[in-house]
Parts: sequence; structure tokens; C-alpha cells
Amino acid sequence: MKTVLITGASRGIGAACALLFGRSGYHVFVNYNKSEKCAERVCEMIKDEGGVCTAIQADITDRESVRRMVSLCRYYGGGIDVLVNNAGIDFYGTFEQTEPQIWDDIVNTDLTGAYNVIYAALPEIKNSGCGRIINISSVWGVHGASCEAAYSAAKAGIIGLTKALAKELGPANITVNCVAPGYIDTEMNARFDEKTVADIIDKTPLSRVGSAEDVAEAVLWLASEKASFITGAVLGADGGFM
Repeated sequence: MKTVLITGASRGIGAACALLFGRSGYHVFVNYNKSEKCAERVCEMIKDEGGVCTAIQADITDRESVRRMVSLCRYYGGGIDVLVNNAGIDFYGTFEQTEPQIWDDIVNTDLTGAYNVIYAALPEIKNSGCGRIINISSVWGVHGASCEAAYSAAKAGIIGLTKALAKELGPANITVNCVAPGYIDTEMNARFDEKTVADIIDKTPLSRVGSAEDVAEAVLWLASEKASFITGAVLGADGGFM
């Protein structure tokens, strides 16, 4: 049975990915930091559908915590075939409101956190023989967003990391790709008012907001053999917004 480690999988896009991978026959490692009850609920849903799942707590900004998580993946599932770097936080405010601690928190989670997990998990991914790394960026990592400078910078960094690792890890038969979601109906985006959401929909050719499941389908496809000759790509799950 193939295994997948999904960071930030207790809710939103991460939870949707976990459920879809579980239905597709993977042993799913549901990473969470503080939302234990939500993570356990995701695992219950996977198991109720006949899947295999293990919830693992780890703060991806803490390298020792990440090393422990990878060790548990090895213990419970024999290793890691697919890694989905999804965990992230954001901040909405002007650059002048983005105090140094806010900047550090976002970059440490959204960019350095992904580095921490890849660095610790890479030996396991190499052992799989045909590993997959899928990083979740954002349309703002491509275009930048007003009042989201730190988030945009970190997500742009994820794209650069993806492209660099695709070249470096290709000889090891590991593909490294990136999904850049547009406006997705998740808890993170719930802060936007109806007028803002309507404006985003107006600028989206498909004229709707995306769902977490829309992104999960793209992630699962990149993990599949059907995408075995695709690496270094940035796949926009954005309804045409980009």
C-alpha cells in the first residue's frame, strides 16, 4: 500500500486531500499541529470508508517535531511515497502592518516549514523508487496580492523551491510539482465579505469559487502514474484566474 503524508490535513484543502487519497487506496498520514479533534475526525471518515489512516501531531516549524513525524510514518506505514506540503497560515494587512513577528511566522510556516518536512522526509521518498512531492502555493505566489506581502513572498518561494528540486531530484525518479489554488471556499478565506468574493468571481473565467475538493483532485492526479512525466510544473487550480 502506498503512503502519503499531508501536512495541515485537519481541515480545508488538506482534509479534502486526505479523504481523496484515502478513497484511492493510500495509507494517509494526517498531520496536524493543534487541531487534534479535527484530525481525528478526518481519520474517522477515512476509516469509515474502508481506508487506512494515521493522525500524527507535528509543528512543521519545529525540526525535531518533524523528524519525529517522519519516524512515525516509517514505523506505521513503512515510509513515505507521496508528500503533500499543504500546511500554511496567512495575514491580511498592509505591509506597514506586517510587523517582523508576523513576517517571521508566515515565512517560517509557509516556506521554511515546507523545507523542514522535505528535508526530513527525502530519504523515505527516495526509498519509494518513484516518489512524489506536491507543494501547495497560491495564485498570489505567482501574481502577488496587495495586503498579503508576506504570504505572497512565501508562496512565491514555494514555487522557486519546487522548480529547483524538480531539477535536482529528477534523476532519483522523484517528481516535484506545485498546485497554485485561486480563491477556494475554506476557513482561511471566510474573512472576505460578499463584495470582495463577488469581485473575485467576476475576475474568474469559470465564474465561481473553487472547492477544497477541486484542489485535492489536482493533487491526486500529480501523485498518480498518469503524471509521471510532469515535474517542475505549477498547476493553477483557479478557474482560469491566472
